[in-house]
Amino acid sequence: MKKYNITVNGTTYEVIVEEAGEVTSAPAVHTPAPVATPAPAAKPAVQQSGTQGANKITAPMPGTILDVKVSVGQTVKKGDVLCVLEAMKMENDIPSSCDGVVASISVQKGSSVNANDVIITIN
Repeated sequence: MKKYNITVNGTTYEVIVEEAGEVTSAPAVHTPAPVATPAPAAKPAVQQSGTQGANKITAPMPGTILDVKVSVGQTVKKGDVLCVLEAMKMENDIPSSCDGVVASISVQKGSSVNANDVIITIN
């Protein structure tokens, strides 16, 4: 008999193969061998600029930041576009919910965000 490790759809099995002409009553063993799985990639830390503001602008849905249209210290009015979020192949403008000054930016172009992640804060 010979032992082999066979991988099927990412699962490794240890099998025992009987050679032709040899007679044995031992059944083939189909037990999965332990397979090391890679650790999930850590989400890169996003550098924040400035201090946290009183008004938090959050992502309405998961997606990718395509563009950040403001900078820290910039004065914005209610309704001004702060950034563009791509979600489900659609570009969504994220507007300011109030008048004020941008206190911090928690994302950068290309960042992935989850729903309710803070994107920008305004004082």
